Amino acid sequence: MKVCLASSRLLWNATLGGHAWVNLNWVLGLEAVGAEVTLIESFPERHGPEEALAALEGLLREARGLGVRAAVALLPAAGPECDRLAGVRAELERRTRPFDEAAADADLLLNFNYSLPQETVDRFARSALVDIDPGLLQMWLSGGAFAVARHHVNFTIGETVGTPDARFSDCGMQWVWTPPPVHLRSWPPRPPVPGAPWTTVTNWWGEYEVDRGEPFNNEKRTAFLEVLDLPRRTASPLELAIYHEPGNWNEFSMLQEHGWRARPAHEVSATASGYRAYLQGSRGEFSCVKPSCVRFQNAWISDRTICYLASARPAVVAHTGPSRFLPEREGLLRFRTPEEAVACLEEAEADYERHARAARALAEEHFDAERIAARVLERAVP
Repeated sequence: MKVCLASSRLLWNATLGGHAWVNLNWVLGLEAVGAEVTLIESFPERHGPEEALAALEGLLREARGLGVRAAVALLPAAGPECDRLAGVRAELERRTRPFDEAAADADLLLNFNYSLPQETVDRFARSALVDIDPGLLQMWLSGGAFAVARHHVNFTIGETVGTPDARFSDCGMQWVWTPPPVHLRSWPPRPPVPGAPWTTVTNWWGEYEVDRGEPFNNEKRTAFLEVLDLPRRTASPLELAIYHEPGNWNEFSMLQEHGWRARPAHEVSATASGYRAYLQGSRGEFSCVKPSCVRFQNAWISDRTICYLASARPAVVAHTGPSRFLPEREGLLRFRTPEEAVACLEEAEADYERHARAARALAEEHFDAERIAARVLERAVP
């Protein structure tokens, strides 16, 4: 089967290793079940020609190093975009597959790019939207923030999306749930590193969102401030690798004063391979979630967390609502309050090897990219 995967703007974030793995775990899973994959990409407007070419070269180099065979095709450019890239057009075309050819040849468009126009989606024989922002996407759509093109199938990684348990609209769309995938062979178990901290890689700042006329702060920073004193209440070292806005270095000082280790995320996740090494060099994951995940109770689990689990790293993460399969205290330990966060870390440390085994087993049972890719293809291309 030939699959075009329109990424969640991978080249817009070419130096963010965690963002890369959102897409690469899918690509590797698809390729493992025999799919021939083409990545559909567009360049961000802020990139000049030289930056655009460097971003593409970096993506291809990194992907090949991770065993990805996928070709890359660029969305057609028009108007100012054509003029801007004119100087490197020949080089871009030499390194990529023609979009027209990729679209005509594909059995399926698997679309993570919500902004693809209808006329582009319609060029594919079959199309499937993949919602990786459950609750938020439906809130944006129902609030009129933007619209998405019609697809033959709409997948979501949120368990409650489109069900009676959802705390948000289904937007008149039918949704098919799929877990997020992790390519298990790319994330093998690793023995613990002596003295390693519990870590996460996180965005810090965000935006106010509006849910049915009610504004709320959806910054990850807000959630972490609720457990600001956690390092003083546990013997487990805790480290945050933060994507931060320029001029906000004082946040690092605040965290360090409360016992956190803090560092800029670009030090550990400038590449997909560097990001993987950082996660696998950690004791486990400790992380809060965006307030929207708690607000919507969507039973969401992070694409980052499942990479920790696959690496046999326990994860202590904020609770995002009842789940049909996510455990409360077995490999994945979910907390609702600062007191529960302390207890979860203590439980994980008290029987670390058991929780490490349970973490890997959870990834193998529920997040295996090969099995997920096979199910998605079966549902999307009947």
